[in-house]
Amino acid sequence: MSTHLLLTGATGLLGQYLLRDFLLQGRPMAVVVRPSGGQSSRERVEQLMTRWDNELGRKLPRPVCLEGDVASPWLGLGWADRDWVARNCGPVLHNAASLRLFGQDRDQDPWLSNLTGTTNVLELCREAGLGELHYMSTAYVCGRRSGSVLESELDEGQDFHNDYERTKCESEKRVRAADFLDSLTVYRPAIIVGDSQTGYTSTYHGLYLCLRWAWLNSEALPREADGRYHAPMRMHLRGDEACHVVPVDWVSSAAVHLMSRPECRGRTYHLTQQQPLTSLELEEALREYLGYYGPTFAEPDANAVTRDERNEVEDSFHAMVAPYQHYWNLNLDFDMRNLQEAAPHLPCPPIDRPMLHRLLDFAIRDEWGRLRKKRSPRQPTADVAKG
Repeated sequence: MSTHLLLTGATGLLGQYLLRDFLLQGRPMAVVVRPSGGQSSRERVEQLMTRWDNELGRKLPRPVCLEGDVASPWLGLGWADRDWVARNCGPVLHNAASLRLFGQDRDQDPWLSNLTGTTNVLELCREAGLGELHYMSTAYVCGRRSGSVLESELDEGQDFHNDYERTKCESEKRVRAADFLDSLTVYRPAIIVGDSQTGYTSTYHGLYLCLRWAWLNSEALPREADGRYHAPMRMHLRGDEACHVVPVDWVSSAAVHLMSRPECRGRTYHLTQQQPLTSLELEEALREYLGYYGPTFAEPDANAVTRDERNEVEDSFHAMVAPYQHYWNLNLDFDMRNLQEAAPHLPCPPIDRPMLHRLLDFAIRDEWGRLRKKRSPRQPTADVAKG
């Protein structure tokens, strides 16, 4: 009997790519997916599979679809489905998560999906006798730390910028404390963006808030005779600050490679860039694509602009991007020795101007997610990572 890999979060952005890449390997898959938007779990899975069929020009095998929800005990699976999991599944990849930054209490996201959801996955693994767990964490379990962050480190007494970081750190501690597991492998990606080749994304968080803010300015501000527009933005950045972003297709390729090799199990991997995008490179790519002038760089602590001194462009930036702003200027150096040793042939592609322009091309065509929302329920829609 074939051993299925049990995947949570299959309808989220990363989950879609993980499912595709495992199926391309010929791996039997089972996914836990909840109904959403008037669609059954099977309809949701079939729609994302149809998208892959069309893109690849071939029909992929279908995963076994189990209707459930990570926020419910035993993932909301009934006795029959739990018995099937115990008899047919081996490794578990817990990828489901809420990307919400703040929650009102622990009964809501991100606490509900991230911490309670992880506890529910562990209880299912314990009951079903599944001892091989792969956990998709985040590089930002480091919270407010600075400098070098080792793959071997987790709780260093750090504080956090938001509830998302805190819930992911607590969840990672929880899976590490599960003494019934035979092996635990942890993956810590940086901020995930769209496909490096096509620009595809189904979610517009993180870096996309900055991209969308710049695009909205390009639509709203008047163009001058040379076609450019003036965007007077005083950025308290030097220009060399690292923006740790990684394309979803690479994160999936790296994780699937590591999962598929027994010798790579039982370790922690930072899925990050060796040479991350800098704030200046990001600004130059946006300036070239959108056609503006006006932003200036200055030392972060030099003559800081107060709220009362901001102009309209600066006000709009802080209103839209403020919750994520600190991610553009953290002084972090993510250790990648485990990853480089296990996958030296899979370096992360650079987030360069052409890739950033592809991300913008897709986002604008997709109307920043609104285009898919206009489609009927029978068409592919944007999914949260919860599955």
